[in-house]
Amino acid sequence: MEALHSIWDFIQNQVLGMKWLNQAIGNGLAALGLDISGKIGGSIQFFLYDIIKIMVLLGVLILIISYIQSYFPPERTKRILGRFHGIGANGVAALLGTVTPFCSCSSIPLFIGFTSAGLPLGVTFSFLISSPMVDLGSLVLLMSIFGWKVAIIYVVLGLVIAVAGGTLIEKMHLENQVEAYIRNGKAIDAPQEQLHIKDRIQYAWGQAIFTAKKVFPYVLIGVGVGAFIHNWIPEEFIVKLLGTGNPFGVIIATVAGIPMYADIFGTIPIAEALLAKGAQLGVVLSFMMGVTTLSLPSIIMLRKAVKPKLLGIFVAICTIGIIIVGYFFNAIQFLLV
Repeated sequence: MEALHSIWDFIQNQVLGMKWLNQAIGNGLAALGLDISGKIGGSIQFFLYDIIKIMVLLGVLILIISYIQSYFPPERTKRILGRFHGIGANGVAALLGTVTPFCSCSSIPLFIGFTSAGLPLGVTFSFLISSPMVDLGSLVLLMSIFGWKVAIIYVVLGLVIAVAGGTLIEKMHLENQVEAYIRNGKAIDAPQEQLHIKDRIQYAWGQAIFTAKKVFPYVLIGVGVGAFIHNWIPEEFIVKLLGTGNPFGVIIATVAGIPMYADIFGTIPIAEALLAKGAQLGVVLSFMMGVTTLSLPSIIMLRKAVKPKLLGIFVAICTIGIIIVGYFFNAIQFLLV
């Protein structure tokens, strides 16, 4: 058991966390005469380390996830979902959401396509909630920062929100709240090509390049914000605003995340910096969920597909679920350290 624990610590710290990289960058900056214990040197070290680490993990993850995703084109996903009914269909939709696009805005076109194809509204919303919140990439990245316990619980609770939210929307019979052009649309069953391994690898490589280019600006911004928080904002301020002394920290973090637009890769460095400064675990994870699931651009896009009543219910369900998850993590944080 001790040997397994040591092996896992090595994987988490040196493979996923790349602590060796942080040390190497620190040594390099020190050799150039920078004081890495100071604000400027520490900011540069944080910035370089997180940019390289996240982009390396990002490239590997997207290659793997895109290869898996090549087996689930939209038409096949639609057929798979069509075989299930009730809460089982919501569960399958939430699970399929983990191998689809990394941000809420890119999930919405698939949501529209599934709804036009006649899939139950609750099922499509389970997919829409799950896709940006709990993709497979988030599991690995969360493990690199917070450990496997937090990562697994985060993904499980995200899936619970997706299933519960979709089921509730289904029970409310809100089909008339979908815009008419989607309800009356006709999905075309396009024939799916039989891809060979070489084709799938080419597809995965193309997706990796495309996604890396797409998310890099957000990673850059996220790491920059994280470096600023990590080295320039006083720890006392973070603890007072988002620490144990403020019972409303989870609500503040959730609401603060909504106007932003980023995916899991852009929010990780901010979350890492906040946690290091003394923010509660539940506060940090609520912020991440709020940014990835309820970003303002995605809400604007979704408004083009659904009417205000359904949009408001969707936002309310996600917000309440995220807040509950945040307080849950705060309650069990001492067990996860």
